[in-house]
Amino acid sequence: MQWGHLPLAGDEAMRRSGAIQTTLVLTAHGSADPRSAANARAVAHQVARLRPGLDVRVAFCEHNAPGLVEVLNACPAEAVVTPLLLADAYHARVDIPAQIAQCAVGDRIRQAAVLGEDDRLISVARRRVIESGASRLDDTLGVLVVAIGSSNAAANARTADVAPRLAAGTRWAAVSTAFATHREPSLAESVQRLRDRGAGRVVIAPWFLAPGRIPDRVERFAAEAGVRMAAPLGAHPLVAETVLDRFDQAASERAAA
Repeated sequence: MQWGHLPLAGDEAMRRSGAIQTTLVLTAHGSADPRSAANARAVAHQVARLRPGLDVRVAFCEHNAPGLVEVLNACPAEAVVTPLLLADAYHARVDIPAQIAQCAVGDRIRQAAVLGEDDRLISVARRRVIESGASRLDDTLGVLVVAIGSSNAAANARTADVAPRLAAGTRWAAVSTAFATHREPSLAESVQRLRDRGAGRVVIAPWFLAPGRIPDRVERFAAEAGVRMAAPLGAHPLVAETVLDRFDQAASERAAA
C-alpha cells in the first residue's frame, strides 16, 4: 500500500457506478520527526474507517513525501485539500494556496478550513489531561495549554480561547495559555502565574496534533519543572471526525458553486 493513497473497499463500487468522487487530500505540515508523519497517516486511516468509499490521500507541505503538488497532480477527479492543522496561520493561508497554484489541475481543487478550536478537539485535549492522572474535580490543579504559536496575532487569540473552554465543567483552580515559540511569557513564567493564582499542581495540555521536536522541547521543560504533561491530540477518532466535517463543508460549497 502506498501511503500517499489509501485505497478503500468502496472504490471499485464507486468506479463501476460511474459516480464522481471527490478526493480528500489530508495535508500535514511535515516534520523531520517521523512520529509526526506517522500520526498524519494514522489520522487518514481513521478518516477512511469512518467514511468507507472515500478516496483519502496523505500529503505533506515539506520534509516528508509525498508532497502536496505531487499528490494533487495524481488525483483522478476533484480534490479537497483538508489541512491537518490547528491554526489558521501561515501554512493554511500562504503555503498551501501557493502549492495548489503550482498544480496543473488547480481548477479542480478546493481548500478546506483548518481544524481550529473545534469543540471535539477541546474534548480530546480534556481527555488527555484526565488520562495523565488529573481529576475534573481537583480544585488545586492548574492547566497550561501550550501551543506552537504563530506570528499571526489573530490566530494566537483564537488559540488562547482553548484554555477556558477546556476548563468548562471542571473545578480546576486556573487555566492559561503559552506558546512554545514565543519568549514572553515563557513556559516557566506561565507555570508560576498559575501557581500564583492558587494552583498547587500544574499539568501541561499540549495543543499539538502529534509528537515532534517542539513537543519534545516542551516535555523536557515539564520534566525539569516538575510538572506533568499530557499526550497530544494524536489520531483520536474525534480528530478524524473534525477532518471529515471540514472536508464536507468544502465539498458542499464546491457543489453549490
